[in-house]
Amino acid sequence: MAFGIRRDELNEWKRKIDHGEIAFLTHYWLDERFPEYKTVTKVGCNDLEKLAEWGSKYGLKREWIDHRKDGYSHFDLLGKRQKEILQAEGLLDHIWE
Repeated sequence: MAFGIRRDELNEWKRKIDHGEIAFLTHYWLDERFPEYKTVTKVGCNDLEKLAEWGSKYGLKREWIDHRKDGYSHFDLLGKRQKEILQAEGLLDHIWE
């Protein structure tokens, strides 16, 4: 279950994806499969080749892309890797502890 997202943040994430940019959206998240994680960062792009290439820089596999019919396919970043990638991307405002 996602929460803590403002409508304008979601719309900006979608706008960037629609324009072929790599877009980041971090929000609070609860999932019984991953009880140790409280946030997730979704990294999306409508150019799946570009997204896969971006992910490969961080050891993310193409098959880990969550393919969405709505056009907002993305990687989900969690935990330690989430923090490492956000730091590497200079997105310190997305790191919530």
